[in-house]
Amino acid sequence: MMRVVMWAALAAACGSSQPAPPSKPVVCSPSDPCWPAASEWDGLAHQLAGQLLRPGAPVASTNPFTLQDDPEATQSAGWIDAWTSTASPYVVAAANANDVAAAVRFATAHHVKLAIKGTGHDYLGRSNAADTLLIWTHQMRAIEVVDAFVPHGCAVPPVPAISAGAGTRWIEAYRAVTGEHARYVQGGGCTSVGVAGGFLQGGGFGSWSKEFGVAAAGLLEAEVVTADGKIRIANACSEPDLYWALRGGGGGTFGVVTRVTLATYPLPSTFGVAHGRIVAKSDAAYRRLIEHFVAFYREHLDNEHWGESIQVRADNAMRISMSSQGLSQAEVDAAWQPFRDYLKTEPELAVELEVSAFPATAMWNTEVLAKVAPEAIHRDPAHPELYWWSGDGDQVGAYWYAYRSRWLPRALLADPRLPGALFEASRHWSAELHFNKGLGGGNPDAIARSRTTAVNPSAIDATALLIVGAFRESPTEDRAAGERARAAVTAAFEPVAALAPDAGSYANEGDYFEAEWQRRFWGVNYPRLLAIKHAYDPTNVFSCHHCVGSE
Repeated sequence: MMRVVMWAALAAACGSSQPAPPSKPVVCSPSDPCWPAASEWDGLAHQLAGQLLRPGAPVASTNPFTLQDDPEATQSAGWIDAWTSTASPYVVAAANANDVAAAVRFATAHHVKLAIKGTGHDYLGRSNAADTLLIWTHQMRAIEVVDAFVPHGCAVPPVPAISAGAGTRWIEAYRAVTGEHARYVQGGGCTSVGVAGGFLQGGGFGSWSKEFGVAAAGLLEAEVVTADGKIRIANACSEPDLYWALRGGGGGTFGVVTRVTLATYPLPSTFGVAHGRIVAKSDAAYRRLIEHFVAFYREHLDNEHWGESIQVRADNAMRISMSSQGLSQAEVDAAWQPFRDYLKTEPELAVELEVSAFPATAMWNTEVLAKVAPEAIHRDPAHPELYWWSGDGDQVGAYWYAYRSRWLPRALLADPRLPGALFEASRHWSAELHFNKGLGGGNPDAIARSRTTAVNPSAIDATALLIVGAFRESPTEDRAAGERARAAVTAAFEPVAALAPDAGSYANEGDYFEAEWQRRFWGVNYPRLLAIKHAYDPTNVFSCHHCVGSE
C-alpha cells in the first residue's frame, strides 16, 4: 500500500581557490587479501569495554525501538535504485568513547570502511553499508541534567543543560528534561530519533523550532572521535571550526560524536494541537480551501507559537497536524476562530477539526497520553514507558520510492501563485508543508542563534519545508509501482518548488539523487565545511552519501 510522507552553480559558489575534496581511501573487503585476519579482529575485541559482534540478518519489525536493539536493523529498509539495508560483518557495540577511538584506529590501519549507527533513522542509508565495520553507539545512553554548565576551556556564564550519550533517544531526553526538571530541550518530534547523530549534526528541527531554533543551535559542546582516532572536545573555545561543522554540517562526516551537551530552556506553560481533516466536494471548493488556509496561516499562525504541518491530497482532503506552545486554550481557540468562521460559509466542505491546549509537563508523559489520546501513540510492549506517534509508525521499515524537499521563502506566503501551485501538486500526489522546519516568522533570538550554525541559510528565512515522498510499507521492491510513484512525486513537487528555484533542501530529509546537493543542502556554508573536512579528515575516513567531501 502506498502512502505519502511528511519535504549561481556550485563552482561559482565555491570558487576556484577552494581545497580539493578529501582523497578516496583504499578500502578492503572480506574477499580481499588485505582484510584483517581473525586474530586481528580478536585483538580489537580485547581492546573494548563493549563488545565486538558478528550479527546476522537484520530483524523485521514495525516497532522502531525493537529495530534499534538490533545493530543491523535500520528505520528505512532501502530506496529504489539507491540502497538496501545491509548487515556489516563486524560491529563494535561501543560502551564509551575509547571503544569508538579503537574502532576508528583499527579501521584506518586495516583500510576497512566504517559505518556509524545510533538509531538508524536515515533516509539516505548512511547508517549501514556492506563490508564495513559498524560503530554502534546504542548502548551509550547515559544522561545528566545540569543546572550550571560551562563548556571546557570557556570563560562564560553557566547555563542549564543536558549531557547525553550518543545512543540517547529524544523520548529519553524529554523525560529527563521536561518530566523530571520541568524545562525544555530542542529536539525532534519523532520520539525514537537519536539525540546526537544525524538529526542534531544535520541541523535538527522540532515541533517548535520557530520558538527555540534548530537543535544544532543548542549544542554547547561535543565529545567527538576524529579520523586520527583522537577523542576531542569541541565547543566555541576548543576546536571551534570542528564545533561549527558539527552544528549542521551533517552526521557521519567530521567524526563520531560520542556525547553532546545541549542548552535547555524555560518550559512553556502549555503545548497544544490543532488536528483534523477537511474534505471538499468539488475542485473549486478545494481551491478556495487552500487559498483561505494560506491567507489564514499568514495572518494568524505565522509566528513563534505554531509549528508542524498540513497536507494537501489528491482526494481533495486537507489534513491539519499543527502544534502550539505557550498559548492557553482560549488563545488557541481565538487563533483558529477566523478559519472556523470561513469553514462555516462553505457548504461543500466536510470538516473535522479539533483544537486544544494542555499543560506542557504532560507532553511526553506516556501514562497521561495513553489516557487522553490512546489513538495518537503506539507503546512498546516490552518497555511501556517508550512510545512513538501513530503518524510516525507508517515509516518503520519503509522502502522508499521517492523523497524530495525544498525550503519555501517566507515571502511566498503573500505570493498569489502559492495556493494554485499547492492545488496543482495535489492533482498528482500528496504534498506537505512543514512549518516547523523553517524559522521564518519565528523568535528573533532563536533565528540569531541558528544563523551561527552551519545549517543552510535557506532554512533560516523559510516559512516551511515542502516535502513530497512515497514509499512501500514492506522491505521489498515493486519496480512498476516505484516508477509510477517517482513520476507522480516529481509532478507534485515541481509546481511548488518552481516558486523558489534557488532555495535549499534539508540534508536530513532530501533527495538521494539530488544533483546539486552541495548547494541545495548547505548553500554558502559548503566551502567552509569542505575546508574543515579536509583539515580533520584528509583521507576521507568518514565517507557517506551526499556528505561534505563525498564528491
